[in-house]
Amino acid sequence: MRVSIVIAVLDSHEILRRQMLHWEKLNLPDDVEILLVDDGSDPPLSIPEGCGLKNIRIHATNDFRPWTQPIARNTGVKLARGEYVICTDIDHILTRKLIDEVLNTKDDVVQFKRQVGILDERGDFDQRIETMKAWGFPQERIEHRGLKIVPHGNSYAMRRELFLKYGGGREDRITTYPNQEEVPLRGKIRRDARRGNITIAEHRPTIYMFPVGRYIGGLDANPFGLFHSLSRIEYLNEFKRGGGVQA
Repeated sequence: MRVSIVIAVLDSHEILRRQMLHWEKLNLPDDVEILLVDDGSDPPLSIPEGCGLKNIRIHATNDFRPWTQPIARNTGVKLARGEYVICTDIDHILTRKLIDEVLNTKDDVVQFKRQVGILDERGDFDQRIETMKAWGFPQERIEHRGLKIVPHGNSYAMRRELFLKYGGGREDRITTYPNQEEVPLRGKIRRDARRGNITIAEHRPTIYMFPVGRYIGGLDANPFGLFHSLSRIEYLNEFKRGGGVQA
């Protein structure tokens, strides 16, 4: 197996259905697997009968504490069979172009650029301006900055053995939002890249994110109620309480 896509998922059943339709349309090769880590969904996640995906599986953590995705992601990477892992969240959309770049890379780490976009009810990708506005993405932001948003610290690809060597995300940073469990991991990557121990791909493919949360006016903004209902504000960690969250 060359690439394992690892995604921790809490509820978000309709979004997962759309994602599965999308992944089917990507016609992924046999050396790509999708590993979904069900992090306490109610009802549990399942793969629908007749799903056309060749290599997809779900691992249930049965962990019902809030904001435990660092543990879920680490678990997923440990269970993964790929030489490389692509880690991201269920509110992010992978393209075949991005996956192919990871399939063909010789570097140790591939980082991503990011824009907003959605999957419709048929699993088709949509980035039309009117659609983004319907999801609440601000017209003013579109006019000044287009559809680009800042890169996502928890969306990346790297050699699985490197992730395990670094210890993955900090598992002690759970039950609050944001966990920022990836910050030490990113620091280790930058350190080893400076020392010449690893290589980071020069080109950054684009990953897409549904317009939710802070990008449409509030941490708990959840258009159409398609994602989990766990509150970010209620569990906002002390580090962020004073200064807010940058958009």
